[in-house]
Amino acid sequence: MNQHYAIIGGGINGLSVARQLLLDFPDSKVTVFEKESQVAQHQSSHNSGVVHAGLYYEPGSLKARLCRRGAELIKQYCLAHDIAYDECGKVVVALNAAEEARLEKIYQKSLANNVPDVRMLNAEEIRAVEPHCIGTKALYSPRTAIVSYGDIAIKIAEEIPQKGGTIILGKKVLRLTEHNKKVIIHFADGSQHDIHFDQVITCAGLQSDRLAAHSGDIETPKIVPFFGQYYVIDDAYKAHVKGLIYPVPDPNYPFLGVHFTKRIDGQMTIGPNAFISFGRENYSGKDYNLSDIYDVLTYQGFWRFSSNNMPAAVRELRTVLSQTNFVEQAAKYVPALAKVAVSPATRGIRAQAMETDGSLVDDFVIRKQGNITHIRNAPSPGATSSLAIAEYIVREVMTHVSL
Repeated sequence: MNQHYAIIGGGINGLSVARQLLLDFPDSKVTVFEKESQVAQHQSSHNSGVVHAGLYYEPGSLKARLCRRGAELIKQYCLAHDIAYDECGKVVVALNAAEEARLEKIYQKSLANNVPDVRMLNAEEIRAVEPHCIGTKALYSPRTAIVSYGDIAIKIAEEIPQKGGTIILGKKVLRLTEHNKKVIIHFADGSQHDIHFDQVITCAGLQSDRLAAHSGDIETPKIVPFFGQYYVIDDAYKAHVKGLIYPVPDPNYPFLGVHFTKRIDGQMTIGPNAFISFGRENYSGKDYNLSDIYDVLTYQGFWRFSSNNMPAAVRELRTVLSQTNFVEQAAKYVPALAKVAVSPATRGIRAQAMETDGSLVDDFVIRKQGNITHIRNAPSPGATSSLAIAEYIVREVMTHVSL
């Protein structure tokens, strides 16, 4: 008899794992449990839509490896299923000599990661790619693309029942227990699934640490949620930017900073900032979750992170409190847009894993505990890497035994 697999979480990573299991083991049983009434309601549909090329990631890391593989798989998937895919390109722009030195290090990483067609541009060459952009040097990645990850997730969800799998909506999983090499699923409503699964993969995103810990895995790293606000610029000015314009990351700050991002619907956005969220799923910004706030405020890792990153917090707070400041941050690279009108757009929440010493977990974290596999950390480029993460879990992390 073939194995019966359960996947917890109907976002792009969970759906991708389910699809990969059905591709590799077409006679197996695969069931996806999603707490919402529809799939892809969280990070999968609240993100920039960028298909990252792999510029920044440490060579040899899971992020570097799976981002490169994932970017190719996402492109193939979109082309095969007639999903919009725009290879609009990206420039990472330096404004001074100090940033040029950091940019050179990123360039060397991108070469080591085999990012296709990357090259350095001087000031004149920058304007040939982005006519309104200023900078002293830039790293150009012409193959960086944009998509709708929500659309991709929905298409994958359509495939799963076609391939013999099942998606069960509206069932929140609280914990997993394992007995005699079988995994039992316990739901938040107090019920228990009457089928015992051979293996379970948790892809719970913003709730990943809680589900893992409730299921007997280690407590850390813990998820600390950071929201990122995007704004859409006035339609009349969106042609001022052709693709993606990013700043050079500052090693003194844990997040990228505000940048220009073209959307697959043709709109141009600026964002995101990065600030602590008053709820793991507070996408409106108007709500709060006392349990989530308590978890953050009682986690010593958060306070250590805060004390080590006070300048970054002040910088980000300015963009939260002032829309003008937000636009000014982006306009350093496109001065013609310094006074552009903007309107609020996507607000994403990053499921950032943090250790007790306050350090942010830089690489993907995927842990196997008995017959349960947990995705503990898969922030950006998690969506880009989703199809490759699925391959990695199914083919390298899990064990498959015919019974």
